[in-house]
Amino acid sequence: MDLAKQAKIVDSIHDTLNDFIGQRLKVRANMGRSKIIESEGVLMQVHPQLFIMEVDRKRGAKARQSYQYVDVLTGMVELSQNGEPLFEPFIPEEPALGVLDPLPTETVLS
Repeated sequence: MDLAKQAKIVDSIHDTLNDFIGQRLKVRANMGRSKIIESEGVLMQVHPQLFIMEVDRKRGAKARQSYQYVDVLTGMVELSQNGEPLFEPFIPEEPALGVLDPLPTETVLS
């Protein structure tokens, strides 16, 4: 995917999230090394490069977390509302090499 297309998608993510300011969303963030954080909160602000969520913590505490639109683009951060994802995957997953199409083998004819 070229940079111009990525920039266009990031802009569309920004514009879409701008419509959800003040609404409750669920965030699922892949933090790497098999660590996935799921939280729920209110979308507070959108900025040119990132958005800020006020998420619920234990015992009624609140915390602010920021995420980048690029992480939504790459699928590292997933957003949903009422169980429905806000965005479909932008980058199609490619099958692992050899899973569906084995490498061709040479046949020697004598």
